[in-house]
Amino acid sequence: MGSRWLHPATRDERGQAAVGLVAAVPVLIALALALTQFVLAGHAVLTAANAARAAARADYAGGDPERAARLALPPSFRDRAEVDSGSRRVSVEIEAPRALPLGVRIPVRAAALLGPADGVPGG
Repeated sequence: MGSRWLHPATRDERGQAAVGLVAAVPVLIALALALTQFVLAGHAVLTAANAARAAARADYAGGDPERAARLALPPSFRDRAEVDSGSRRVSVEIEAPRALPLGVRIPVRAAALLGPADGVPGG
C-alpha cells in the first residue's frame, strides 16, 4: 500500500508537523528567556529588600547602614549597588542580572524604614 492509495488531501499534509515544530521553537525559546528574566528580576527585588532591611536595622542601632547593606548582598551585587541612607530611611538599588548579555538593564530599588514604632514597643 503505497502513497498512491492515500487520499490526495492526506498526501499534501505529510510535512506539516515538522513545519509547525520549526515555527513553534523560536516562540518557545523567547518565552523561556522572558520567564528566566522575570525570575532574575524577582530575585533581585528580594535581594535588594533584604539588604535595605539590614541597612535600616544597622542605622537604627547606630551602625553603618551602607556597610550592612553591602554585606547583606551577594558578592555579585556588592560592587554596583547604590545605598542611600538618610533620616531613618534606607534605599538600596541594584541591577537585575540579565538572561542574555544584550538584554535590557533592569534597575531594582527597595527601601526600608525602621524606628521606635517599628521595633520594640516603648523602645
